[in-house]
Amino acid sequence: MFTKIDLCSMALLKLGEKPIQSFREDSVTSQLARTLFDPVVDTLLSMFPWNFATKQISLNKNIDGDFVIPNNVLRVLKCDGQISGNKINIDADNTEIIAVTKTETENFPAYFASLVATKLAVEFCIPLIGDINVFKMMTALYESEYQSAKFIDSTISKQSNIDDFSLINSRFN
Repeated sequence: MFTKIDLCSMALLKLGEKPIQSFREDSVTSQLARTLFDPVVDTLLSMFPWNFATKQISLNKNIDGDFVIPNNVLRVLKCDGQISGNKINIDADNTEIIAVTKTETENFPAYFASLVATKLAVEFCIPLIGDINVFKMMTALYESEYQSAKFIDSTISKQSNIDDFSLINSRFN
């Protein structure tokens, strides 16, 4: 269970800085954390179809007859219609999408929390430290953690539904 403050503090500790206790502190570190946290996390979530953040969402037409993509959707992975802005054009009464959604930090698995902290450290590095060598080192660490996190996430088994698979049906009928 990680909070936004926990993840920002982990990032600061990776840089040798003091952790923050709140986003309301009157400090450069608190201001950086407050400003960068949500955009960095949303970008990381959008970059890969993370199992913990991927959801199937049923949509119904709104009053105007449009399917509107919910605000918590960061990236639509699959839909039957054509996406135009925040709407889906399809000739149907309802539809489903598979999408990467915003996810609360307490639902982040450890591998993703570590990735967030490292990416935040990369983003905090130049404004706080100003050392290009530390920046390069943190960037290399981030790239390595990103590959590891994608591998871990992709090896988490998903329950697949094979009820309508014709070969199985013919075998057991």
